[in-house]
Amino acid sequence: MRSVRAVIGGRETVTVAPLASVLEAAQLMAARRIGAVPVVDGDRLAGIFTERDVLTRVVAAGLDPSTTTVADVMSIQLVVAEIGEPYDACLQRMRQARVRHLIVLNQGRLAGIVSLRDLMAVDLDEKDEAITLLNAYVHYIPADIHVKAHT
Repeated sequence: MRSVRAVIGGRETVTVAPLASVLEAAQLMAARRIGAVPVVDGDRLAGIFTERDVLTRVVAAGLDPSTTTVADVMSIQLVVAEIGEPYDACLQRMRQARVRHLIVLNQGRLAGIVSLRDLMAVDLDEKDEAITLLNAYVHYIPADIHVKAHT
């Protein structure tokens, strides 16, 4: 079973500072084609800023994204995982918390972020692999067994 470490691999973690404007953060997210960014103050994880935060806390509230800071609208109730955890435990945690992004920590420090899509892709790969193995098992005929044709 793959751990979250294998899912995040060596990819770069894009972050924003708490005092960045919502506009800057949204432009960064759009350019990188990502739906959430950890908010980091120095080396301290302060929160997460997501597309949902933009929609519900900025647009729906009528705030100006160029003057509103990420710190004013970020989510601070974080759903996190430790880097060594199995991907399926993380997937279950995300489903229960009804979130689409999970902060990954390595001994309390930010190691990365995974999306629900990332984990669903791993889950699908694992299931495809299991199906392939089961099919091979079901269709395996040992070499020493001779099948006689009915005449």
